[in-house]
Amino acid sequence: MYLFMRWSLHQGFSDFIETRQKEGVYHLVEGLSDYYASQQNWSKLSGDKQKWIDLLLQSNPRLRSPAWIKQALEEPKSDWPPAIVQESEKRLFPPLELRVMLLDGEKKIIFGREESLPQLTLLPILYQEQIVGYLGLLPGKAVSHVSETQFLERQSESFIWIALLMIGLSAGLALLLAYILGRPIKLITSAAKALAVGRYDMRLPLDSGDELGQLARDFNDMAAALQHSEQARRRWVADISHEFRTPLAVLRGELEALQDGIRPLNAAAIDSLFADVMRLNRLTEDLYLLSLSDEGALSYRKTHVDPIELLKDDLDAIQPDFQNKNIQVLWKENLAHPVSIYADPDRLSQLYRNLLKNSANYTDRNGQLAITISLEKDNLQLNFSDSAPGVPESEIPKLFDRFYRQDSSFNHHPGGAGLGLAICSNIVKAHNGSIQALPSALKGLTIHLEFPLSV
Repeated sequence: MYLFMRWSLHQGFSDFIETRQKEGVYHLVEGLSDYYASQQNWSKLSGDKQKWIDLLLQSNPRLRSPAWIKQALEEPKSDWPPAIVQESEKRLFPPLELRVMLLDGEKKIIFGREESLPQLTLLPILYQEQIVGYLGLLPGKAVSHVSETQFLERQSESFIWIALLMIGLSAGLALLLAYILGRPIKLITSAAKALAVGRYDMRLPLDSGDELGQLARDFNDMAAALQHSEQARRRWVADISHEFRTPLAVLRGELEALQDGIRPLNAAAIDSLFADVMRLNRLTEDLYLLSLSDEGALSYRKTHVDPIELLKDDLDAIQPDFQNKNIQVLWKENLAHPVSIYADPDRLSQLYRNLLKNSANYTDRNGQLAITISLEKDNLQLNFSDSAPGVPESEIPKLFDRFYRQDSSFNHHPGGAGLGLAICSNIVKAHNGSIQALPSALKGLTIHLEFPLSV
């Protein structure tokens, strides 16, 4: 900015001086024209150096130098001392007066030097529309007076101080901004390092509404998600250990009893051992299926199938379980015509059987299961509503969590590991559907399914 302002000042000031000197030329030409009109010739002026100086002074009133005038009058124009000439160039006369010559109408020199004649630019002096003389301008760049030069120097010095002041202010403002912006960034950096070493409880203060504040909120959300994921992982490991420990402990106890001869090795003992092994096998199979569905690696061979006919077949297969507990199955279908969905029939059957087995296993004897089928716009809706026991509303959102089992109703059934509904949720999502658990009007639980119809 300093360099630009200095260049702009010099450029503008030079233009100003040039314009002013051009005005002086016009004034001088007018003054010479008036002089000729009064004298009708140049003869008196050619021998009157004082008058020539007066005319020059009239063209530029700023010239006030009695010493120079006295020196000019005392010395012949051809014998002016070089020192005086040099001094005049520096102080007394502006460049315009040192760059002009006066010629008569025949271009003979009245005031000036013969050797400078070829370099002149001639301006005519008119009287009654006749050229009576010429004012000759010598080429040269406009140069300022000492006062003008001093003015430029003072302005340049001021610009330097202004530039230094602005640099200081900019540096102070930069340091302030660096501190204001750097402090929250340093906090975020420290929190990110803490998060990288497993401190998922790290949170950032939310004390601003700008982009950094939004970044802090996003960081806190990420930390909370990682903390929740870590807690879920630990629960997952603990639940798996617990689920494997119980059947293994029972299996170990039975084998030790057989080794010690406390229990005879007969068909009943072998059947009991086989049941424990099968429970472990079911648990490992469920875990494997769940891991595949979580990773999206569970294979699906989708085709256009009738979900209602498939549900009827699965219900027929599970019907003996309902009959053993005297559970009444109510079927309510509100469809005017057959429908189809784009699904894998095997996975869809796995979904149905998991839901039906849950109702058969956890519904009290002499209960009910109501299956309601309906259409809502372009979606197929299925509701599996069973009777008591129910699930507290506060526990319903946890039903699709892995290894979840509600104490008052689920734990009395020894076969479940709490993975069935988690697997069902993944199967439904893989078919672009939705699954939801709700309280049942029969005082039990309702599982609501929704699938898009085939196009």
